[in-house]
Amino acid sequence: MSHIQFTLVERIRLETLLNADLQQKDIALELKRSSSTISREITNNKHPNGKYYAHYAQNKIKERRLNANQHKRKIIKDSWLEKYIIEKLQVYWSPEQIAGRLEMKHKRKIIHHETIYQWIYNVQPQYRIFLRCKKGKYRRRYGTKIKEKRREEAKKKRIDTRPKIVDERGRIGDWEGDTIVGKEKTKRILTYVDRKTGYLLADKLEYATAEYVRNISIKNFRQLPKHKRKTVTLDNGMEFADYETIEYRIGIDIYFAYEYHSWERGTNENTNGLIRQFFPKKSAFANISSRQIKKVARLINERPRKRLNYFTPSELFYDCVSN
Repeated sequence: MSHIQFTLVERIRLETLLNADLQQKDIALELKRSSSTISREITNNKHPNGKYYAHYAQNKIKERRLNANQHKRKIIKDSWLEKYIIEKLQVYWSPEQIAGRLEMKHKRKIIHHETIYQWIYNVQPQYRIFLRCKKGKYRRRYGTKIKEKRREEAKKKRIDTRPKIVDERGRIGDWEGDTIVGKEKTKRILTYVDRKTGYLLADKLEYATAEYVRNISIKNFRQLPKHKRKTVTLDNGMEFADYETIEYRIGIDIYFAYEYHSWERGTNENTNGLIRQFFPKKSAFANISSRQIKKVARLINERPRKRLNYFTPSELFYDCVSN
């Protein structure tokens, strides 16, 4: 088994295999890595929500390496500073006391106490014995992973903060989004439905990753006029984790339904049911092409609807008739 660092391609494969609910021992065989290496990679680089995302892990590794180098440059290259820190550690000064004393004497911030902590743990671990807490790594005050998860959730705009006109279906351009899961779980269909007209955008997801969803979403919405992309209300699946990029790149406001409240995206759920007529539950999506999915979307969009007075979604969406 190789001990070479994971590449981005390997991390993408790891994320895909985890989404397929494979056991770690099977993933290890697939990636030709040891089970302990797979476990260590997931534990060290998973997202605060407990899931593993390839690009998040890759960025985390880059950030960790960058921070480690910064610590070395900041202290190791300044022999006076390094000597001062070691001297004060040996008389049991805390990193905060060392940094504070330096700032008091020089009337400016010389170094941050967190930098000293990281220098100790990453460069000079032998000085850990002088710290008051020696059991585990220093944890920054801004919180645990649970708090980080709560902060991420708090950033999301919830459905009850949407403009009232969205609830009234008073205009074209307010969408609902979700994915339909195939038998393989790694293959999905991404769907967006306009609330007013029921017009459907659908495409195949080769991988159920946030990056894949982001790229297809941006591509599909950019083909629409700006006045027909106002808001999107999404499910809470992690495939929509990169929603902020989607929001920024296509100029659309994104809201989230509450967990286990599928009725809050009723238009989307009903439309996904129509798609299941063509791709029943437990269908494998591996051999279904994007062209086939778009053909199904076209059939649905050109089918008359009772709630639309028997106009079709396409007719109303493209202003072919007045409703």
